[in-house]
Order: sequence, then structure tokens, then C-alpha cells
Amino acid sequence: MKKAIAAAITLLMLVCAATASASQGGTSKDPLVTLSHFNSSFAQPIRSEVADRFGAAALSAQTRLDKMFKDSARYAFAGSYTYLALSQDDSVALTAGASFILTSGSAELTVINGQVVNVSTGEEAASGEILSLSGRYFCTEDTFAIVTMGAASEGFVDGYYIIAADLVASGTHRVFKDVASDAWYYAAVDFVYRNGLFAGTSDDAFSPEVPMTRAMFVTVLHRLAGKPAAQGNAQGETVADATGSGEHVIQTFDDVPAGEWYTDAVIWANANGIVTGYDDGLFRPGTPLSREQMATIILRYAAHSGADVQSPEGALDDFPDMGAVSLFALDAMRWAVSEGVINGSGGRLLPQGTATRAQVAQVMRNYIG
Repeated sequence: MKKAIAAAITLLMLVCAATASASQGGTSKDPLVTLSHFNSSFAQPIRSEVADRFGAAALSAQTRLDKMFKDSARYAFAGSYTYLALSQDDSVALTAGASFILTSGSAELTVINGQVVNVSTGEEAASGEILSLSGRYFCTEDTFAIVTMGAASEGFVDGYYIIAADLVASGTHRVFKDVASDAWYYAAVDFVYRNGLFAGTSDDAFSPEVPMTRAMFVTVLHRLAGKPAAQGNAQGETVADATGSGEHVIQTFDDVPAGEWYTDAVIWANANGIVTGYDDGLFRPGTPLSREQMATIILRYAAHSGADVQSPEGALDDFPDMGAVSLFALDAMRWAVSEGVINGSGGRLLPQGTATRAQVAQVMRNYIG
């Protein structure tokens, strides 16, 4: 997933060349190279090569980015450098692949997560830095940054961005008001939201401390897989477990009615050996997910995706509560810890503890990253 997003963002960088006014490269106004020179001398041949080599795949990458940012996160999109006139205290939120050039006024950079590079100097821009005039500030992969105007200002932006006042002052996520910008899970929540894996529990709430349910988690994995339909399996058919270590029977769960937001995800996951029901034949979609159940299900998803899920014997030795891990989840917890998917909490595994939405967001970021 991360490689696919990186490729798509690379494509975005190539196709979003600027057409703003030119000046001579190397001047104080434009210390690296003019935008028009970049566009005419570098971008056009690269665009042509991308189109020749990748064709429909290039268009698919752009479509995916549009879905991720414009449709899901309500970003605007500038396909070339676009002029902005901004008032004092206005803010421009930038995400991966976007860049900003300040041409007049003053502005301060806040890096919420990731890395911003001043490509005019080749140096990383630190959070709290005052932007230099005509410097080109570029957001690398998995980055979210905010530029706040200290005075009436002008500039250019390209890529995906949002203009909003008081983004920094609010101290919260640009969409979820219950996700503080200094929370340990901020970057994870932003990551899963931008990648279309999680939705909010309301228009502006993420509910980070709410328990993750079985239905929620299966839906996240279904989205990660691209929302495939379950085909070729019928009720009562015996299929291999996703890990290849056993078999299970495809079920129709009485507590998973047709038409629910999680129905397709549960059917798909069950048909592919990623989840099973309980002994009473129910799925229990609203049951909170334990941390060891989370590890088991994500292991099965990884195996279904073709990953090597071998787990080293001593992976849990450093955790004092390793003995609390249920037998069915032992291999999964070993694998999750050895792969850095689960890192424990306060030095403990807490396998029977309930996984919160914030914790699962971090686990998904760890897994994909």
C-alpha cells in the first residue's frame, strides 16, 4: 500500500509542474530555478515518458489520489501552481505531494507530521520556521503541514490543499474536533482517514477512545483490500484458512443482515478465511475487538495478501504478560510484534484488553508503513 501511494505521489509531483511567471534562476527572488524553466525543460519530457510507459496506470494513480483527498478529505486540488491571496491568520493546510511558495507578506510553517523540504535550498524546513520569500516548500510522503499567515500575503500552491482560518489555533485535526494535534495518535488518525480506511463516527468526530468492534475492523480491512466482492464461495463450502493452517466453513450469519454498512465486508472476510464466527453461528459485529483478536485477524489478512507470516519463537519474551496470550493468538501476536505492527502499551501486550479506534489506527499505520 505504501509503495502504491508513494508511486502515485511521485506521479503527482511530475504532472503538477508550474506555469507561474518567470524570473532568472539563482536570484534572491528565485534561488533555485524558475518555474517556467522547470516546466519547459524538465516536466514535459517526464510527463511524456510517464504517459508512454504507464498509460492507464498513470491515470489510475491520479484517480486514486483524487478519491483519497478530494472526495474523502475535502481537499482542493491545484494541477499547476495557483495564485492565492490570503489575509492575516488565514491558514493553508498541505498534504503529501503539495507545495507552497510565499511571494509577499509573511507566514509560519507548522509541521504536524512528516517532513517538509525547502527545495529551493535543499534543506528540511522545521516546524515553527518563518517561510522565506520565493522558497518552494514541498511536503513529502505521509506529511500534513499548515502554513499560517502573519500578515496579508500572496503565494502559489500546487497539489492537494485546504484553505481555512485558525487551523493551528484550534489545536485539533482539520476534520475531527476530538483529535488533538498533540495526541500520540494524531498522525495515525490522519493517515487512516486520508487513505480512506476509517470514517468518523460523525461529521467531525473520530471517537479515538471508543472500542473498535469486529464489524468496524473487518470493514477497515475490506477497504484496504479495495472493497472486493466475495465470489466463488457458497454457504456451507469448506475453504482453507487464510494462513493455510486449517479449514473453515463459509457461513451465513443470522446477526449480519443484508444491507448493513458492514455486510459486504463480513461476507468477503469470511469467504476468504480472514474471519470466522463463534460456536453459536453468530458473527457478533458489535462485540469489541480484543488486542489479540486484532492481531489474529490482521495476520490472516496479511496471509491472504500473500505475505510471509512466519513468527519467531522468542518475539514475546520481553513482555511480562506474554503468558496471558491465548493459544489461538500466540503465533499472531508473535508475528505482529516481530513485524512492528503491535508494539505493546507501557511495556505490556495487554492481549485481553479492548482495542480502541486510536490504537487500531496506529496498528494499521504500522502495518501499511
